[in-house]
Amino acid sequence: VQLQASGGGLVQAGGSLRLSCAASGSPFTFNRMGWYRQAPGKQRELVAVIMSGGITNYADFVKGRFTISKDNGKNTVYLQMNSLKPEDTAVYYCSFRYYGDYWGQGTLVTVSS
Repeated sequence: VQLQASGGGLVQAGGSLRLSCAASGSPFTFNRMGWYRQAPGKQRELVAVIMSGGITNYADFVKGRFTISKDNGKNTVYLQMNSLKPEDTAVYYCSFRYYGDYWGQGTLVTVSS
């Protein structure tokens, strides 16, 4: 199974980006799909997750700004990021779970002030 993340880039504060992460080589439906991020000098932290039944959970620092969604048919998870702040600057990683965790390669999001 390989995860391919895309959609990162440079955006001004207040702007929006949409991240995507698609799984290839997977014959199964993942139990959980999520996004994490790691800023320079900081530990990786959870941003948002979505369960197979559609239940979502967000970190407090993105509630009301970010929305996670998925397309089961495409084994793809999305992260719509609005009202971006400079402190959202980080490498964003997708992670899928099915009897173990699979990780994407990360996509860099840079928010300028």
